[in-house]
Amino acid sequence: MFAPVADGACEGSGVSGSIMIPQRFVWPYGGRRVFLSGSFTRWSDHIAMSPMEGCPAVFQVVCNLMPGFHQYKFNVDGEWRHDEQQPSVSGSCGVVNTIYLVREPDTLPSILSNEAPGRSQMEIDNMEATSRMPVSDLVVSRQRISVFLSTHTAYDLLPESGKIIALDINLPVKQAFHVLYEQGVSMAPLWDFSRSQFVGVLSAMDFILILKELGNHGSNLTQEQLETHTIAAWKEGKLQLRRTLDSNGGSHPWRFVHAGPHECLKDVALKILQNKVSTIPIIHSSSEDGSFPQLLHLASLSGILKGICRHFKHSLSSLPILQHPVGSIPLGAWVPKVGEPNGRPLAMLRPTASLGAALSMFVQAEVSSIPVVDDNDSLLDIYSRSDITALAKDKAYARTSLEEISIHQALLLGQDANSPYGLYNGHRCHMCLRSDSLHKVMERLSIPGVRRLVVVEAGSKRVEGIISLSDVFRFLLG
Repeated sequence: MFAPVADGACEGSGVSGSIMIPQRFVWPYGGRRVFLSGSFTRWSDHIAMSPMEGCPAVFQVVCNLMPGFHQYKFNVDGEWRHDEQQPSVSGSCGVVNTIYLVREPDTLPSILSNEAPGRSQMEIDNMEATSRMPVSDLVVSRQRISVFLSTHTAYDLLPESGKIIALDINLPVKQAFHVLYEQGVSMAPLWDFSRSQFVGVLSAMDFILILKELGNHGSNLTQEQLETHTIAAWKEGKLQLRRTLDSNGGSHPWRFVHAGPHECLKDVALKILQNKVSTIPIIHSSSEDGSFPQLLHLASLSGILKGICRHFKHSLSSLPILQHPVGSIPLGAWVPKVGEPNGRPLAMLRPTASLGAALSMFVQAEVSSIPVVDDNDSLLDIYSRSDITALAKDKAYARTSLEEISIHQALLLGQDANSPYGLYNGHRCHMCLRSDSLHKVMERLSIPGVRRLVVVEAGSKRVEGIISLSDVFRFLLG
């Protein structure tokens, strides 16, 4: 699958020794004949690059380079080019790409070692995860994953068949949340018939904000109005509220985040992360003005992660960082150690806590799920934003106050009568151990419907941390 390995010497790397690091160079923009040249060939030799199997427009070659700083450029069909998506500088050879390789055995700076003077044991413990991780493992793995994501598009996420629920923007919000609950989904794109366009999404967070608004005694929204209050009216009211709360007087347009089928997976993942959403619609339109849009798919980080796992399934050695235990990687949110300064506590709730407390955490702490624990902080269950749609069952939201219903009772609304509380529900609680490899965690998170793993202590199931899909992608993308 890979082109033959070419040997190169580093000019002026400033590093002595004969350690060589394999480095893959990729030109993903097509051409008939592509060559690589750089400081490691003294700009005189041209290394032929080969098309990738299944991707004839993507050329690659693996070179053995010495650690240090390198410059390189591509010769595409006789024309010198550089990759605008990679780091670059201007020099005597024009604009060239740059790369810095770290010696393989090196880890992060030795100042992080246990013998470092002036550092407390607690600071050393906090840095322990990072100090055991070779930087070269991280750099190589990130680059290869970036290449995969940059050379595959949202079309690759489309299933052979499937069903997507879309809602009319003039539908009453009460009816809309009944639809979400009955269909077993936590969000749906919104269609505006008057504009013949998709204009947004309705999500579980909207339901949370509506419930909090109903519980607000000074609210203009009542249970009676909820019967006829449309999605469009709610979205406009939400927009006005944001404008009121904005002390800078800035504008908050009703922004619809979506992607096209030809966008690369890296851009799709970045849209999800930057906009703090769990899913974005993939929409195709054959016309330049965007008319007659077709809703093709709802893209999620889970689907993209599944593509990564499938692509590298038989070449895991090319992603060395995946073999490291998650406890040795700066990934996810963790329970602070005793006495840790400025440690942000992990959001957790007891079963007796009110649903109102949980909803406030979702909004204020900007978390998507909260572990439910006993008095020893051992995991009992997990309450997620998507669970809120269960309150649509038999209009439970209209009969109870948020402060009167407990997390225990709220969880029971979404469970079968034959599923007693206290028994571990494998379909709801997904766990991992600190010692599990990143690859094992990624495999579990790529399962549809799994958005996070609770890190527990073996045996006691005491909660140690939580790792979400967003955490994994922020780490992998750097």
